[in-house]
Amino acid sequence: MTRQAAIDRASEEFDNGSFRSTLQKRISRPTESQNPARSAELLAYLTEELQPALLDMGFECRLIEHPKAKAPFLYAERLEDQALPTVLGYGHGDVIRGLESEWREGVSPWTLTDLEGRWYGRGIADNKGQHSVNLKAMACVLAERGCLGFNAKFIIEMGEETGSPGLRDVCAEYADLLKADLLVASDGPRLRADRPTIFLGSRGCINFDLSIDARSGAHHSGNWGGLISNPGIQLAHAIACLVTDHGEILVPEWKPKSLPDAVRRVLADCEVDGGANGPQIEPDWGQPGLSPAERVFGWCSFEVLAFKTGNPDNPVNAIPPRAKATCQLRFVVGIDSTDILDALRRHLDQHGFSYVQITAARDEIFKATRIDPDDAWVTWAANSLQQTTHKTPAILPNLGGSLPNDIFTEVLGLKTIWVPHSYPGCSQHAPNEHLPPELLKEALQVMTGLYWDLGAGNTPHAN
Repeated sequence: MTRQAAIDRASEEFDNGSFRSTLQKRISRPTESQNPARSAELLAYLTEELQPALLDMGFECRLIEHPKAKAPFLYAERLEDQALPTVLGYGHGDVIRGLESEWREGVSPWTLTDLEGRWYGRGIADNKGQHSVNLKAMACVLAERGCLGFNAKFIIEMGEETGSPGLRDVCAEYADLLKADLLVASDGPRLRADRPTIFLGSRGCINFDLSIDARSGAHHSGNWGGLISNPGIQLAHAIACLVTDHGEILVPEWKPKSLPDAVRRVLADCEVDGGANGPQIEPDWGQPGLSPAERVFGWCSFEVLAFKTGNPDNPVNAIPPRAKATCQLRFVVGIDSTDILDALRRHLDQHGFSYVQITAARDEIFKATRIDPDDAWVTWAANSLQQTTHKTPAILPNLGGSLPNDIFTEVLGLKTIWVPHSYPGCSQHAPNEHLPPELLKEALQVMTGLYWDLGAGNTPHAN
């Protein structure tokens, strides 16, 4: 009954195909939360895939419904002793649309396919593969030790890809039920495929539309060119007052006052690498004076996701009546999320673009979060990963992307440790989503070691 024996058990579960078989069953379920026709699949994933696995591990399970959510939330708990630390886990079983016709030949999003040293399937990276790793690792600890040595709780949702509707309300209503000392969860990518990673929160995210509606219809560009305004030209200039031609944000309220020393320190040895499939980093793009890691994990970024004026697929010789751009701001701790759109309004007005309309994409936004990189739980988790892998883990103050982490930090008051089991080039949300199997195997070993250490008695909770 040792830590290494539990890790060896996890390795055997991977090598003998047991983990792969479980993952295949879960990937085969098309749990597209954006597709109303898949609503039955959302519920079935909870009741037919995850709940039986949790019951076999001695968890008590219940479904929690909320009118905002498209499917229930699965709550599970295994309580061993109130004196022990309590750890909350989180995951989501819904996936982005499969986009079946766009995958490479011979590969289906709903079949786990081993091809050229990669495992393909929708959800393998986001998030079925990741929470499946964590559940299997916990099962290995139970099988070896006979108990966990800590209290475990899980909440699994089926709506993360549509903004986690209802999750905040459920966490607020069931705060006592979800009470814990720490959140340990997995989502997002490692810094690179071969480097174990911990991140401590996530950047916030807000999407919004900028639009100009000048008139009711288009008019001939020969007869009216030079006489009436062109919304496409005007909107391009409006965007240009928000960001430079090399991606530096110009709205003062959209930039933090400084990069904290602790954030700069943990990012000093972090090299951003998307692997063979990732794009080349452009050194002159974004905020000047920052390293690539500081730009994506310590700063804010503004993006134009789509821009439309006229008919791009069939242009005609006419001045379009309107233009629209869908934009996004990813922001870090220190930005007032309640002032983002108001600051945008002020900035546009000050630059003469009062006629540009601003429309928020949705009422609720993901807020920026991160715990202190010097927190004792961070040091403890990093030591656990290093003991298992003999590699120095990357510690990121926050994920470059966004997660509903603010619900756990603000509503439940938890410190949050995320251990991702993906990598930047995994094609998450795109066709051909995949992971290298060696990454999954190491992730299984990492989480088995981490859960073992949670029950070994030498945690910040005990000290």
